Amino acid sequence: PKEPSGSPSADSIKIKKEVANAFVKRKKRSSPYEWYFEYYKSPMEQMHERCENYPPCDYLSDQIGFALAYNRFFG
Repeated sequence: PKEPSGSPSADSIKIKKEVANAFVKRKKRSSPYEWYFEYYKSPMEQMHERCENYPPCDYLSDQIGFALAYNRFFG
């Protein structure tokens, strides 16, 4: 089915899993270093997520910056 604009709708664009796997390949990890950082987050990343999950900190970080907002609520 086509939309009034003439472009096909998102529902009409389907691709089989086998076909998708032919051109979308996962990047292989070559070193233990890459494996480690896939599973373990840095302390800074953990701090960002903690602030993002607390709405007042997330809002304030948009206004005054992450470091100041984090220190105000968790520091």
